[in-house]
Amino acid sequence: MNLKGLLPLKTSIIGYPRVGALRELKFASEKYFKGTLPVEELQQTAAQLRAAHWKLQQDNGIDFIPSNDFSFYDGLLDTACLLGIIPQRYQALGLSPLETYFAMARGYQGDKGDVKALAMKKWFNTNYHYMVPEIDDETTIQLAGSKLFDEYNEAKQQGIETKPVLIGAFTLLKLARFTGEKKAKDVVPAIIEAYTAVLNQLNTLGAAWLQLDEPALVTDLTAEDQALFTALYEGILAAKGNLKVVAQTYFGDIRDCYETVQALAFDGIGIDFVEGKQSLDLVRKHGFASGKVLFAGVINGKNIWKNEYKQTIGLLRELGQHASQVVLGTSCSLLHVPYSLKHETKLTATNKQYFAFAEEKLRELSELKSILEASSPEASALYTENEQLFAASRLTNDNSVQQRVAGLTDADFTRLPAFEEREAIQKEKFKLPLLPTTTIGSFPQTAEVRANRAAFKKGNLTEEQYKQFNFDRIKECIAHQEEIGIDVIVHGEYERNDMVEYFGECLDGFIFTENAWVQSYGTRCVKPPIVWGDISRSKPMTVEYSAYAKSLTDKLVKGMLTGPVTILNWSFPREDISLKESALQIGLAIRDEVLDLEANGIEIIQIDEAALREKLPLRKSDWQSEYLSWAIPAFRLVHSGVKAETQIHTHMCYSQFSDIIRDIDAMDADVITFEASRSDLALIDTLNECGFRTEVGPGVYDIHSPRIPSVDELKQGLSRMLDKIEVSKLWVNPDCGLKTRGVTETWASLKNLVQAAKEIRATL
Repeated sequence: MNLKGLLPLKTSIIGYPRVGALRELKFASEKYFKGTLPVEELQQTAAQLRAAHWKLQQDNGIDFIPSNDFSFYDGLLDTACLLGIIPQRYQALGLSPLETYFAMARGYQGDKGDVKALAMKKWFNTNYHYMVPEIDDETTIQLAGSKLFDEYNEAKQQGIETKPVLIGAFTLLKLARFTGEKKAKDVVPAIIEAYTAVLNQLNTLGAAWLQLDEPALVTDLTAEDQALFTALYEGILAAKGNLKVVAQTYFGDIRDCYETVQALAFDGIGIDFVEGKQSLDLVRKHGFASGKVLFAGVINGKNIWKNEYKQTIGLLRELGQHASQVVLGTSCSLLHVPYSLKHETKLTATNKQYFAFAEEKLRELSELKSILEASSPEASALYTENEQLFAASRLTNDNSVQQRVAGLTDADFTRLPAFEEREAIQKEKFKLPLLPTTTIGSFPQTAEVRANRAAFKKGNLTEEQYKQFNFDRIKECIAHQEEIGIDVIVHGEYERNDMVEYFGECLDGFIFTENAWVQSYGTRCVKPPIVWGDISRSKPMTVEYSAYAKSLTDKLVKGMLTGPVTILNWSFPREDISLKESALQIGLAIRDEVLDLEANGIEIIQIDEAALREKLPLRKSDWQSEYLSWAIPAFRLVHSGVKAETQIHTHMCYSQFSDIIRDIDAMDADVITFEASRSDLALIDTLNECGFRTEVGPGVYDIHSPRIPSVDELKQGLSRMLDKIEVSKLWVNPDCGLKTRGVTETWASLKNLVQAAKEIRATL
């Protein structure tokens, strides 16, 4: 085996999970928010996690260990604060730096003032969310913080040399929101000066490498984008001194700027060979710049399946023909996978042998290094053990599921009658008032609700006891919604741990973990199911609770489901069949549930597609062929069999939808609700431009913040919406589910929402 370019071997990761293997940071942060944990103890928890993560990487022989990948909330928000990009409304609160940081992330309502949080959006094609930095004409961009340097020194004091990590200048400017007259090109000199100050300080501290994350380079780049990138880094890299800088890309390939990046004075370039479809071809065609280090992303940082060493070693061997030095690494930060299999006591040995979480991925890098350093790599025990695993078959396919998918026809994806006729039928039947009020589905999951579920899972409660508790909560929730006057009510989802995990547990073909938590945003973590085999529904999943809720009230009750695309996108998918095949399998299972709800008298059914945008390819040329051509039909499959008078709702979370509005309209739902409270209703203008026909419920307040919106604030929001949306098309609702909120703030906010709708309604 030719190992040119590979020896001496080194390993690197881009970033590591930060919330703790057992979510220690989440729990400490939430206690701090409630005022029950001193800030010193919060900082101590953070320091302990950082130390543990660095030591674990060191023990696994990782050569390039990242620092500053830790965050209390979000890495892009950290970068903004480091560079003084803090809007005046937060500075004016007069809070401590950490409290100001959390005010930007979560909003603030207290003695010092009342401000909303920054906007939040999806991080490229993941389920992670980032806070959108705001740059106005008065923003002074300069090195203002010390977190990057503090954590580098912290690791050094523990005897660990790290590679500081920072969001790169180009990605920062591409993701920031410019609220004044200035645009990205106008702040280039200030950005160069700020990053230069970072490099100077790292030189002073004696750091060897700096990783600048530039995932925006894998998106479609215009000539203006490339000019911006070049201008930024010609200026920044002039200040390198003895510091080496790696431009780290991930989530795709850099086809639009490969030669540009090679020509700049970077010492290393991180390239994704997992999601980067053209990455290897780019290296083959253009070679790799002499004297630069290729940080090769060969271990999948976004999925939990083991790496197949034979394929990876073949790839590395070829890369070694083009690059003078190749470092083995992850395709992206390990932030997107769970911590470790060692906390999974219920997965079978058969299951576990196929999985690699973050800690196991460190071991994979170590094993690959060991294999390649052996005198006969392909004869090494580690290599042969891995080869035997992949040679064996792990699946038992369900032929009935496969036959059902194969038998689908165009009629299965088409709902009749057409939207306009259905809309008239539904308005006549439901006779809802103008500006009908509703919620997105979930209500607060209190400690008692979680304890009830945990006790049932541990066998400490009978099924009857468990269900009775949930029935009692549903009865209270229905009564309270009726009391405050919500028009279309929900049962509250007290039986559900998570909008995807719950359905995965009810479907055949998924397997589940105990502690495989992944950060979604801030302190919010999810535990994605794992798609193990073919998926089907063996019994109803939601009918009992929805039918019970309906029996308690004369008001309309929404059935609440999660759509097939979101279930798939928020699970760890199989890699042996296409995403389309999995989505259609799930779609058929959810379709069966929809029809059962309808048969049990549920006249409004919400099928959430919160994650529709998530797997949309980052390059527009791939949108239809690789994703939308099956994702939109998968949703239509779910509801195409219902009657005209059954109203289908869907909901979408924080994301950018303006460029796929026509595809969303083609989902053929009757009502769509989406986030709007943090985005200045910009999406509504796009809806109007595209002639969007579906009725809409733009969220009127932000449920990710603990603030309670006033009636006047909500009325102002509704008035702005009515300036853009026909009154007969507008629904009034929060912007997401209420699961993570406190009970008191939830009911206070909803009471104000209903009152605001009534007062606006009275003026129409």
